[in-house]
Amino acid sequence: MNYWPLLGIAVVVFGFSLGLNPALVVVAAGIASGLVAGLPIPDVLALLGSSFVSNRTLLLFILTLPTIGLLERAGLRKHAHAWVARMQNLTLARLLVAYLALRQALSMLGLIDLAGHAQTVRPLLAPMAEAAADKIDPALSADQRDQVKALAAATDNVGRFFGEDVFLAFGGVLLIQGFYAQHGIDLDPRTIAIWALPTAITAFVIHALRLFLYQHRLQRMQKSKEVEQNKETDKNVLSQFENKYRSP
Repeated sequence: MNYWPLLGIAVVVFGFSLGLNPALVVVAAGIASGLVAGLPIPDVLALLGSSFVSNRTLLLFILTLPTIGLLERAGLRKHAHAWVARMQNLTLARLLVAYLALRQALSMLGLIDLAGHAQTVRPLLAPMAEAAADKIDPALSADQRDQVKALAAATDNVGRFFGEDVFLAFGGVLLIQGFYAQHGIDLDPRTIAIWALPTAITAFVIHALRLFLYQHRLQRMQKSKEVEQNKETDKNVLSQFENKYRSP
């Protein structure tokens, strides 16, 4: 078996690690894999072109960007932040776990593009998560706010990645079926999807635990701050008392 076509994976890893343009990295990886597989350059370019044309519907999400931009300019993020701030019982972990469950359930039904980083995480989930974190500590540092935003984005990733494998018509499931069919193993897509369900449940539980542990860490840090502030206040009060009643 010729493993040289897998060189494209190394190109992707190397390019992304350097922070290069993703489109350029993917095209370079495709060309590299095609050349080492023995395809002539015209055939490689023709394959890239046909792949782009057959998947051009994936670019439809770009149409949502102007709409989201207008909503953000109208104050969508501020309204989302204020709405969560008014809900006293909604914590950071509860918010993100609920979104994780919804995202994973929709992905299992094939409704993958109803949510995502551009559609929901940036304009809605991230400011809502910040508002929930502000309830724990109103004086969050810039690094902590970035961590909360990253946690919101990671929640979307986990929900989609492990949920879409359960959908029968997902490309990954069909790819697995085709691979085994080439090697004489007949697998029903329903069987593949069913066996992806335990992985999806495990991923949900693990990420939910991560969310609650992060919330607990924020609460512990806030309590430490309060203890230090109380000590400093008591020290100042004692100092003022001693100065006031100190004998001349």
